[in-house]
Amino acid sequence: MDQQTILILHDSFDFMSHMKPQTMDMIFADPPYFLSNGGISTSGGKIVCVNKGKWDHVASFKEKHNFNLQWIKLAKKILKPNGTIWISGSMHNIYSVGVALEQNNFKIMNNITWQKTSPPRNLTKKYFTHSTETILWARKKSAHSHCFNYQQMCLLNNGQQMTDVWPIAAVPKIEKTFGYHPTQKPEFLLRQIVLASTNPGDYILDPFMGSGTTGVIAKKLGRQFIGIDQEKQYVNLAYRRIINTKKIESK
Repeated sequence: MDQQTILILHDSFDFMSHMKPQTMDMIFADPPYFLSNGGISTSGGKIVCVNKGKWDHVASFKEKHNFNLQWIKLAKKILKPNGTIWISGSMHNIYSVGVALEQNNFKIMNNITWQKTSPPRNLTKKYFTHSTETILWARKKSAHSHCFNYQQMCLLNNGQQMTDVWPIAAVPKIEKTFGYHPTQKPEFLLRQIVLASTNPGDYILDPFMGSGTTGVIAKKLGRQFIGIDQEKQYVNLAYRRIINTKKIESK
């Protein structure tokens, strides 16, 4: 099967509503965290505002939760019976995501903790340093078995059973060569996710594609990829990254 990469500049809700049901083997989603509240953080040792854009702002919890309910409902429709979904988030949105998964009759199989090995300092000195993000791995509640490449994960973990805590560094500068995205994920994280739950030739969807990291890894590992984003600058960024990526592994 020839590998395909399709990038879509469109509203994710509208495009997913028109996708053929039960066609995706895996979905990775990094939805808005909704933390654009005028606060501050650090980036590259500098103080920066956490506001990322209108796409990262909601007026209420009800609005946030309805957003998660609706896109997860659409994702469920296009996921194969044996397919799985991975959703990343922080404390700002992940609890709503978890409830929305349950309300859409998903079974949450793992709560992966991404432990950032070099997190930014907490400038307020009022809380502990935020050094983790959560990735929920779920499947439909059905009798169909899901893909889990257990032996592959053991090989990546020195022959030992891999736990649900993954110490992974932040995005290195080389992965930002073609541009900047405020919530870009490291390639190592996506490589582990894709290897764990898909096989060569499988179809992967990223409905909030951002900088295109999922597409980069899909291309490297020989998977089919569909990425959607409503921001033209980020679709262009993803295109530049993916077009300059070569298939380097056949696992």
